[in-house]
Amino acid sequence: MERRVAVTGLGVISPVGQDVTTAWQAIKEGKNGIGRVTKFDATDFKATLAAEVKDFDPLPYMAKGELRKNDLFTQYALAAATQAVEDSGILGTVENERLGVYVGSGIGGISTMMTEHAKLLEGGYRKISPFFVPMMISNMAAGTIAIKFKACGATLPIVTACATSSNSIGEAYRAVKHGYADAVIAGGSEAAVNPLAYGGFINCMALSSATDPDAASLPFDARRGGFVMGEGGAVLILEEYEHACKRGAKIYAEMTGYGNTCDAHHITAPDPEATQSARALQIAMRESGIQEGNGVYINAHGTGTPLNDKTETAAIKKAFGEKEAMNVRVSSTKSMTGHMLGAAGAMEALVSVLALRDGIVPPTINYREPDPACDLNVTPNKAVKADIRFALSSSLGFGGHNACLAFKKA
Repeated sequence: MERRVAVTGLGVISPVGQDVTTAWQAIKEGKNGIGRVTKFDATDFKATLAAEVKDFDPLPYMAKGELRKNDLFTQYALAAATQAVEDSGILGTVENERLGVYVGSGIGGISTMMTEHAKLLEGGYRKISPFFVPMMISNMAAGTIAIKFKACGATLPIVTACATSSNSIGEAYRAVKHGYADAVIAGGSEAAVNPLAYGGFINCMALSSATDPDAASLPFDARRGGFVMGEGGAVLILEEYEHACKRGAKIYAEMTGYGNTCDAHHITAPDPEATQSARALQIAMRESGIQEGNGVYINAHGTGTPLNDKTETAAIKKAFGEKEAMNVRVSSTKSMTGHMLGAAGAMEALVSVLALRDGIVPPTINYREPDPACDLNVTPNKAVKADIRFALSSSLGFGGHNACLAFKKA
């Protein structure tokens, strides 16, 4: 028997705020979280902007002695998960064995890798931290969260590049829907603002070289020239709907669908035919009973790269049909948060849920020059009030990974 799935808790550490209220308010107001890189000297780099988390304090979420044992991506994940768990009130209402953790990271502890490799070169292997391996491996965010909350159910960290946390939430949804768990802590995190990751993304022609923060992350705009790297963590609590109702939980939205496909086309470029990215949307739509564009909001992947935004526009048109696609309200909040990589899907799912709750479509900021190849209603520059009944959150990752999450107004 299939079960309904509710979203009962939210938590976030992001470039636009380190709690849900602050981050959502910033996004509604169109505040830009992008600025000059401060975590390393990027003077000689082609890209010099990032959407960094500002003044993060991990101590409310973990003991001081634990900091040296946990990479920043784990700290972000643990902070977001703690917020979400407290927000939901889920602890003590389900058995430990029925509580899961599906929290992934696209890259994991790449900053730890850099630090410890430098120690190796400078002083030999004895200088390497004994915590190097658990700090580096990308499953450790999920493992640390499970340990903190005694979640003994399935703990499944997914790695699908930019689709990581959308797949994590989608698979968590299926686990609850099909009875493998009663609740799952689901989301993703990333902390990759460092010279190695930057150099790699620059050399594969992915990052914007703009120097003006308001002309850098430009989803669907004709001026777009690459994405801006972001960082942070976001977590949703997914819970069996009837269980949530019985305990009087706050229900932000109902999760109603999940599409998961692969382009099987290229390691970095999306398939320009958009067949499989459209199919991911269609699977989530069909499962949710979405048949028209009216009353639907899509938080698009919208990276601000020339290929992605054109292809994603084509995918939405294929999924809805040319005419209905024009009735869909679309925006890319990456215009404010940058591309949070493995945390992006969870951040955007969180925004989608709040958009449904409040009837507000967040904007695509700094939109100035329309592109005929991206001719959707992209909600330029200002949030709008709207009667939206469904929200879709789409993620498209390197390797051709496509994920779409569907939510329904509670």
